[in-house]
Amino acid sequence: MKKALIIFVRQPEKGKVKTRIAATLGEDKALAIYIELLKHTQNISTAATADKFVFYAGHIQEDDLWSKPGFTKRLQHDLDLGGRMKEAFSVLFEEGYSKIVIIGSDCFELSTEIIEKAFNILDEKEVVIGPASDGGYYLLGMKKLWPFIFENKQWSTENVFKQTSSDLKKENIPYVELITLADIDTEQDWNNYKKAYHVL
Repeated sequence: MKKALIIFVRQPEKGKVKTRIAATLGEDKALAIYIELLKHTQNISTAATADKFVFYAGHIQEDDLWSKPGFTKRLQHDLDLGGRMKEAFSVLFEEGYSKIVIIGSDCFELSTEIIEKAFNILDEKEVVIGPASDGGYYLLGMKKLWPFIFENKQWSTENVFKQTSSDLKKENIPYVELITLADIDTEQDWNNYKKAYHVL
């Protein structure tokens, strides 16, 4: 079965990433944290056994972390987050992939092992989802496109995972929840991560 890993990223540009962290720690610190998150995401993705597609918001960066062999660069469509994810899944299903997982670039706790587990779960289930502690999700995988997953959601709120799992139950779609992990979106998230993992 052809497997694809979608990675949603932004260009690491000062003032345009981790704006909630920048609001309290400053734009330089926010940019530095995001660059570290990108490096972590690239490291765990490199080891994953799937074709890897980096979908950029805004424009594609030519010479960056993702220019290494093994990563194919694509552009996110100018839609809301749900629309952008749905389009990315749709394009790759049309290209013949039978198991697709999407991740972002906000989670230091995400590992190659969790990504591989998600793909393995899709051998038995239709959907796999990794809930984030802020109410969203850090990973979503499926074997076919279920458009309702990306529709009528309050994106970037604490309701996203709850709404998504509720819709999956309503539609009787067999799915598995992974372990809950924490995204890094605020100064408090960053402080919690540093404390838990003894990061200086």
